[in-house]
Amino acid sequence: MGRASIQTNRIEPELFARHGFVVQRELIPKQLVTELRQRSAGALNPLIGPVEFETEVGYPGAPSDPDAPGGNTPRRLLHAYARDTSFAKLATLPSIVAMLQAVMATDEVYLSQNHHNCVMTKHPGYSSSTSWHQDIRYWSFDRPELVSIWCALGPEDARNGALAVIPGSHVARVARGRLDRDLFLRTDLPENQALIEQQEQIELAAGDVLFFHCRLFHAAGRNTSNDVKLSAVFTYHAADNHPIPGTRSERYPAIGL
Repeated sequence: MGRASIQTNRIEPELFARHGFVVQRELIPKQLVTELRQRSAGALNPLIGPVEFETEVGYPGAPSDPDAPGGNTPRRLLHAYARDTSFAKLATLPSIVAMLQAVMATDEVYLSQNHHNCVMTKHPGYSSSTSWHQDIRYWSFDRPELVSIWCALGPEDARNGALAVIPGSHVARVARGRLDRDLFLRTDLPENQALIEQQEQIELAAGDVLFFHCRLFHAAGRNTSNDVKLSAVFTYHAADNHPIPGTRSERYPAIGL
């Protein structure tokens, strides 16, 4: 596994449709990356909410409870779009919007304030790993057709817990019995092991952006480096793909781009 092969700096919707993801290199201006890192660091020390902590997620490697060593380790700085104008600028960059419009085949793209919309802060020592899953498992929309962007604010590789994906898995038919209680892929099943063997590590540099489908299976390891890994993540949907009334997906209004 190495630097992601499904990458282009041209808008090629067919690559996204086939593989379920595409990487665009150096899409975020360097000045904006610097600003975003500064804003993120300022929100971590002192810690400025709203925040999700590793203990709240409870994934493998997370501290057992708030009183345990590392129990106050943040996992996500929430509500990024409204948190600072620099993150709103990132989420609505014309180059990002153009790519979203292309891969979603619509000019009417909306940013969800309910899903992702955060800065992932993977800390050394107390970060957790995330098993193979699809994001759509806890989202409620008319259609399972949303696209997320993963914006690297620094280098990302296997050592600091970068994402790995299974190309083409967004169109795979995975029966419910192949998933565990929490809708992660069961690693004890041979058919899932064969699927996982197709994984590709996504290596990113600061300013790179990963676009990925909400049904794409992906996972991430722990941060074994000495530095905090920072990644801004946002999710988008078409104007005619509505959240289901009464669900978490409808809690805050979407932002039209």
